[in-house]
Amino acid sequence: MSTELTGAEITVRCLQKEGVDYIFGYPGGAVLFIYDELFKQDKVKHVLVRHEQAAVHAADGYARSSNKIGVALVTSGPGVTNAVTGIATAYMDSIPLVIISGQVPTHAIGLDAFQEVDTVGITRPCVKHNFLVKNIDELAATIKKAFYIASTGRPGPVLVDIPKDVSQQKAEFIYPNSVTMRSYNPVTRGHAGQIRKAVQLILEAKRPMIYTGGGVILSDAAERLTELVQMLGFPCTNTLMGLGGYPATDKQFVGMLGMHGTYEANMAMQHCDVLIAVGARFDDRVIGNPKHFFNEDRKIIHIDIDPSSISKRVKVDVPIVGNVTDVLDELIKQLKARKEKPEQTALDAWWTQIDAWRARNCLKYDRSSTVTKPQWVIEKLYEVTEGNAFITSDVGQHQMWAAQFYKFDLPRRWINSGGLGTMGFGLPAAMGVQFANRENVVACITGEASIQMCIQELSTCKQYNLPLKIINLNNRYMGMVRQWQEFFHGNRYAESYMDALPNFVKLAESYGHVGMKIERPEDVEGALKEAFQLKERLVFMDFITDQTENVFPMVPGGKGLSEMILV
Repeated sequence: MSTELTGAEITVRCLQKEGVDYIFGYPGGAVLFIYDELFKQDKVKHVLVRHEQAAVHAADGYARSSNKIGVALVTSGPGVTNAVTGIATAYMDSIPLVIISGQVPTHAIGLDAFQEVDTVGITRPCVKHNFLVKNIDELAATIKKAFYIASTGRPGPVLVDIPKDVSQQKAEFIYPNSVTMRSYNPVTRGHAGQIRKAVQLILEAKRPMIYTGGGVILSDAAERLTELVQMLGFPCTNTLMGLGGYPATDKQFVGMLGMHGTYEANMAMQHCDVLIAVGARFDDRVIGNPKHFFNEDRKIIHIDIDPSSISKRVKVDVPIVGNVTDVLDELIKQLKARKEKPEQTALDAWWTQIDAWRARNCLKYDRSSTVTKPQWVIEKLYEVTEGNAFITSDVGQHQMWAAQFYKFDLPRRWINSGGLGTMGFGLPAAMGVQFANRENVVACITGEASIQMCIQELSTCKQYNLPLKIINLNNRYMGMVRQWQEFFHGNRYAESYMDALPNFVKLAESYGHVGMKIERPEDVEGALKEAFQLKERLVFMDFITDQTENVFPMVPGGKGLSEMILV
């Protein structure tokens, strides 16, 4: 005899079937029936955030650091509009999320009911897909589709909008074991003929370069990438989203590339003759001006799960559509089967050139300063944590310094908003990371402007005893805004100075945490060691840093990779 369940019960049962451990959310009228069912069970643990944006960022951080699907639950109207920034953040970085939103009853949709917005319309540009469930009989299958779509192909956020009356109605609960969708069949294995063409180009290369992005992380291909790079002896660079895809401490790693990438990485990208792009999309922050990029003649191999990303900004010679791990497996297999090897004499000469670029020491800064340099804080953080921490960041100068000076040897340890550049991301993302990695050290690198955007989540951290370590690089400016104003706006610092900052130590203490203020360079290491010894406490470290320090190198907007400002 079949058992009928309410829509709210079905929703929770679906989450249980998907093996969801945590759901991040904030209650409201349109989702109260779902909250009631969550209350009645203990398999899916709910985390109460203090703002819906933080719910999605926390689910995002959880997903990025765990290779699981992040799940968030928000109410209708302002609940879901507050969540849009988090949804767009995940969309830009291809993070698998399922967002469940409440909606006004179906009979009230379109009548400007209390707390009604067109959720499907509002989120359509920044989700992989979204659903409005008007029929209780379709609810379970829709949620199954949402999890399938979010995690397959190029991952992304999927939203399921559930009207309040649907969560009250009853239906038989049948959860599908699998999903087939005629209009959605992502390719996973690369075309064998295209891979053979790629192998031939690789073997003929005189000045090769391997350029990798977030696709390596998302497809868990770091191990395969490392095998390929070390087998070939080629230089390798990561994008901001790809850091940790190849060990940063290895001699074949030439650093991050792009707007704030290393001189050697950008010059090697510009002057290589064969470029192997793996899970990266040639975005504007990576290659600068595409016209400048094509001043040099080179052959490009591009591996990506998303065919729409190939030849979108840069025309490629050998497109390979497929899952990065599967394609690299086949590429390695074919390379091992060939008797030929890349010409070693040419490769040695190429490395000599790269080492000459490397000798410019483009990341140097004044280590004798009596004012704390932000780079020094990151270097000491790396030493104190021995490179083993999970690091989240907000967006700005501190984000770039973290990417430059914290050496990520493992994937899924660097959690930041790359595509959207979302200030406020760091703290709630760190919460999600800590829930996914309860026994690991999690640190959030932020700035005094970014941290205030979601600082209310210090309350969530207290409620759930999250022992995060917050490294606030406080230069009393919106640092990256100030840097651009200095370079390109005649030193007119329009609204970039933070004129009324809180006492962060007292603020942290008011939430029940530990606060520290560090003003001298010689105190940095000791403060970090003391903070990380407090294993059970959240510690907010307010580092007062040099107000005038800029991020170098820098490729100005509209310029090419070899047109860097170095000092």
